[in-house]
Amino acid sequence: MAPIDPHSFTDSSHPLTTHVALSLYLDFNTSIIHGSALLTLSSAFSGELSLDTRCISIAMVLDPLTLEPIPYSVSTTPDRIRGTEVVVVLSGQSSLLIVYSTSPSASALQWLSPLQTFSKLHPYVYTQCQAIHARSIFPCQDTPAARIRYDVVMNIPNSLSAVMSARHVRRRLAVPEEAKHLEAGSLGSSLWCGEDRVVEEFAMEQPIPPYLFAFAVGELGFREVGPRTRVYTESAAIEVLDAAALEFAGTEDMIKQGEKLFGDYEWERFDLLVLPPSFPYGGMENPRMVFLTPTVIKGDATGAQVVAHELAHSWTGNLITNINNEHFWLNEGFTTYAERRIVEVVQGADIATLNIGIGWRGLTDEMERFKDNLECTKLWNKQEGVDPDDVYSQVPYEKGFQFVLRIERQIGRTAFDEFLKKYIATFKFKSIDTNTFLEFLKANIPGIEKEINIQLWTEGVGIPEDAYEPVSTIYTKIISLAKEFKEGKMPSEDDVAEWNGQEWELYLENLPKSCEPSQVMALDKRYRLAESKDYEVKVSFLQLAVTSKCREYHGEVKKTLKEVGRMKYLRPLFTALAQSGGTEEKQLAKQVFAEARETYHPIAQGVVESILSKYI
Repeated sequence: MAPIDPHSFTDSSHPLTTHVALSLYLDFNTSIIHGSALLTLSSAFSGELSLDTRCISIAMVLDPLTLEPIPYSVSTTPDRIRGTEVVVVLSGQSSLLIVYSTSPSASALQWLSPLQTFSKLHPYVYTQCQAIHARSIFPCQDTPAARIRYDVVMNIPNSLSAVMSARHVRRRLAVPEEAKHLEAGSLGSSLWCGEDRVVEEFAMEQPIPPYLFAFAVGELGFREVGPRTRVYTESAAIEVLDAAALEFAGTEDMIKQGEKLFGDYEWERFDLLVLPPSFPYGGMENPRMVFLTPTVIKGDATGAQVVAHELAHSWTGNLITNINNEHFWLNEGFTTYAERRIVEVVQGADIATLNIGIGWRGLTDEMERFKDNLECTKLWNKQEGVDPDDVYSQVPYEKGFQFVLRIERQIGRTAFDEFLKKYIATFKFKSIDTNTFLEFLKANIPGIEKEINIQLWTEGVGIPEDAYEPVSTIYTKIISLAKEFKEGKMPSEDDVAEWNGQEWELYLENLPKSCEPSQVMALDKRYRLAESKDYEVKVSFLQLAVTSKCREYHGEVKKTLKEVGRMKYLRPLFTALAQSGGTEEKQLAKQVFAEARETYHPIAQGVVESILSKYI
């Protein structure tokens, strides 16, 4: 076997899947999807074909042309990271039909009861497939190397509606013939065609990596905010919907700016879905339907920077994709660069510089986090036997950004813009590795390897000496004020009069990891940081409060950890409680997780469990 990806059973000598046709029956009572997956391969194949699954029960595998059974086997012991290997024995077929059911513990899915939603009346379910969780929704070659087109027939309660990372075809009544294969999986046509059910059809005509497969089902409403953009939320969340429409009103300007910089927008629509607070990421760049946490709605349009990042993925990440997670920087480094170019034009150079400054601080913090695991500080790092969720960090984003910026600084922005457009045009709808990019770089910018130590940047540990710490008046002023705080001086009201969330975030992140409790409390008494509606500010402050042993804030920490599920906030707060706290803090961490666990997405649950098991 020649693996193509350390996180997949896919064999590089086997044909890859090119199309998947899914029939999905969503059972909200059991939190199970009953489904069939018709996989089409790039060529006919004879022999053992390996597929990835996780917590999936297979009823049968058929030849779709003859409906004869195809032999298959399921590994008896799941791999801790990759899940369960399914080996299908083909005899010259180029397609196969798998009838299966998911598990209530599927790692990609979060099923929310009506009481966990805004309306308190209807359930909700959504997916998060990155990095390696599509395999818990349908059997597949779950690697970015296998780019797929897909069609979906989704059967849901008629009181709900569905959105997907795909074109919506139509909403219609169910047809009995559609359920004939699912009967082997104990789902009959009477359930499929129930009076309270409806079918939604979707089609993704462009080849995408499986981790970009996404859907959400609930009682959804939307606002039009541009010719290519709707904002969706739960229809009962009127205030959230109104605030989101206002926050993201400038989206069309950002799309146009992206097209100027990187070429045509290839995905037709750029819709936004604001998910419930349990969504584990800031945003997820699902094509045509970006998923967002409600915590990015800040009321001052700075939340649009997350949208700028997800938009930039439309070119770097979705159009050109890393071949596997060892090359994740190809997705995130270029996208962080592209995001900041868009922000620079739309929101101004000062805001873009602050953004770079926050990123720089985040990168230096990651160097401390991984001081005992330096492999994780490399752009191109080895991940055999490593769960990508465990090592998710700012390194591919911020060190990747620094490498891309280093190239721009070397050849100049005009030349780099031409290079970037050519790079995107050359590799669009392809999945590539670091070597492929570097060969293209050297071929198109002759002699670049003599000016920049490319091997040090991509395979070396730490931050190279020729990285760029940002320079601007506001950035320098904030860093200076943070240094003064260490000496006991608090910023004056004049100093902070024009600060928004980003300025406060940069300030707080540059304070010492712990301070005198009286200093921390005085800062909060003057500026009410623990009450901030901007979670970047609030969590940065609460993290400082915990590490400074300010136990007066434990109630606010508990409240925050129970109202959001974004890992950007869970990771630092749980780490602060478990790692730097005393017995009381460790007990609080365990208590809060026990109470909040079921409200977190399975990916976030796993991350918090790993933090607690490491430090408690």
